[in-house]
Amino acid sequence: QVRLVESGGGLVQAGQSLRLSCRASREISGANSMAWYRQPPGKQRELVALSTTTGSVTYGDAVKGRFAISRDNAKNALYLQMDSLKSEDTAVYYCNAYYILPMPRDYWGQGTQVTVSS
Repeated sequence: QVRLVESGGGLVQAGQSLRLSCRASREISGANSMAWYRQPPGKQRELVALSTTTGSVTYGDAVKGRFAISRDNAKNALYLQMDSLKSEDTAVYYCNAYYILPMPRDYWGQGTQVTVSS
């Protein structure tokens, strides 16, 4: 079992920045991938950014050039730096971890609300 706890959400104005954090109860170095997803009001959950153990990073088209995902394996922490925020970035942001061992499974945090006012 892996517990993920997000923090750092809040209310900001358009153009400002926020940094989200996710702390894991298990070594994230053992995760096949770590990612951030978001779910805007009334919409489906979508990928924001994904980081694999091989070092590859994928960003959703809507956040490319504005958001950056990073990880600190020593702290079992995942981060999302969000710059130049827009009102359409308003969503609940979820941390995700995918482990293959001991058996393939996705883990999710409880989510943190990000609200961007225009």
